[in-house]
Amino acid sequence: MEMLDPQLVLGAYAIGVFPMADDRDADSVYWVEPRTRAILPLDGFHLSKSLRKRISQNRFRVTADTAFHRIIQLCAESAEDRPETWINTGIERSFMALHHLGFAHSIECWDGDELVGGLYGLALGRAFFGESMVSRRTDASKVALAWLVARLRAGGFALLDCQFQTSHLASLGAVEISRTDYCALLAAALDETAGSAASVGASPPAGDFFALERRAGSPLASEVVSGPVAGHDIVQLLVQTS
Repeated sequence: MEMLDPQLVLGAYAIGVFPMADDRDADSVYWVEPRTRAILPLDGFHLSKSLRKRISQNRFRVTADTAFHRIIQLCAESAEDRPETWINTGIERSFMALHHLGFAHSIECWDGDELVGGLYGLALGRAFFGESMVSRRTDASKVALAWLVARLRAGGFALLDCQFQTSHLASLGAVEISRTDYCALLAAALDETAGSAASVGASPPAGDFFALERRAGSPLASEVVSGPVAGHDIVQLLVQTS
């Protein structure tokens, strides 16, 4: 399947619509606008004692945008708990293009040199649209999501869209809201520049996905980074009140 036009994809997300496919080998996509939407309030992440301990102990090495394509491929793989995928070749290619344009990002969790989990999504304005997350070690996806929430809080984001509610997301603080309420939050998160933009080649506006590294004083903040941010710093960001 040919790549979806990145401009079309950005325009769709700007109005609350996103693409899915029936399976990995599907030749086409369909566009989805759920009646109820799952979001994770950035001040409402549920940090359990066990997850706090795992993050503080730096059980995984966590990076951002160092293995974007590998994360998409890992998310698209069939597994016991997810035998089918909605990520077909067209969606994969489109998000690769959006990553190169600076709109799509990933969080990766590593056990040594092995990629064992993470997530990817799309940043537009002050909204981040979580697409998929994956775990090949206990709590790897939870750690990735915790780092994402801390990163979005540090970067001035206002909305984390999780698309569909699951028990896993609910345990981490995600809630379901109506389409009307979601559209109001989305409109507030997309400033005037982002709302017009949705054009390919425009600089990603508003939310700063790499503010976390700048906050930590990383000299690599303008590049893909693994950065000097420690798990303890992430925990502190997550427990701070707004």
